[in-house]
Amino acid sequence: MTEHITAGQFHAADGVEDWRCLYHLVSAHFRTGSLANGITLVDEIERLAHGPEQQHLTVDLRHSGVTVSMTRRDIALARRISAAAKALNFSADPTAVQLVNVTLDALVGANVLPFWQALLGYQRVGDDYLADPSRRGPGLGLQQMDTARSERNRMHLDVAVPHDQAEARIAAALAAGGHLVSDAHAPRWWILADAEGNEACVATWIARE
Repeated sequence: MTEHITAGQFHAADGVEDWRCLYHLVSAHFRTGSLANGITLVDEIERLAHGPEQQHLTVDLRHSGVTVSMTRRDIALARRISAAAKALNFSADPTAVQLVNVTLDALVGANVLPFWQALLGYQRVGDDYLADPSRRGPGLGLQQMDTARSERNRMHLDVAVPHDQAEARIAAALAAGGHLVSDAHAPRWWILADAEGNEACVATWIARE
């Protein structure tokens, strides 16, 4: 499929129950129990992904399982991978997927983005985002700041989690000593802070195209 697919359209499709939208990607984690089992699943994924599909595919192999990410429009591939995992008796765990970005408030993004690009060795995506070319590290995004401020941190984490895991993740963070700063934009995102006021956002795809 090549047309634009919204997160809502992806989740409404049949056969993708293992997958969760995280910003512009969809991800699934399959519990394999061993590195050898994980390699078996990865071999199946390589066999199932055809042509352009492989360009958008990221596979993370660990001893405990395999995490697979791709674009929303690769619905057919998502179905094939889920079917292969099921045939191998590997179950999906939606609690194990997330996408982390570092967000920096900036007055003039053009003045600071080159520094971070050079420091991290990242690739520039548009005017306000840097991505790890190896797809291992978190992205770094700029958020426009109208006036300089010193009363709060200018860098925070954005943690994208599956829409059906957000409440549990937030509850865990609050129970661990954090507090809710704002839920004005929920369920798209919540702003939380630790005991010293360092902020982080928990985000979902809800109401996001």
